[in-house]
Amino acid sequence: MRVRRVAKGISEFLLETVGEAVAEAILTLLACALLVGLALIVYLSWAFSPRLTMAGAGLLSLFLAHGAWKIFRDPAKGRGRRGLAAATTAGFTLTAATAVFLLFYGTGCGCM
Repeated sequence: MRVRRVAKGISEFLLETVGEAVAEAILTLLACALLVGLALIVYLSWAFSPRLTMAGAGLLSLFLAHGAWKIFRDPAKGRGRRGLAAATTAGFTLTAATAVFLLFYGTGCGCM
């Protein structure tokens, strides 16, 4: 009985360890693909038109700054976020989550 329990514990440990290693490899691969995709977008947009690229970066910065301002500002009583405020808040949240993901998993990417 005791041998079975020990064998079951060892097999669960090995399965969990291999699962974590596979998940780590998949997340690192996704981070590398995301970094390559972002670099390709910047390169292609700059090759098309540097002025439009800078204008787009400025508009994106304003969009994200508005979202950050709405998140960290004290909300008015009885009013939820609607329209533009909801869109900018969601955009900022998605961008911040992506940045944290790339910070943790993109640093191990040896492709750049």
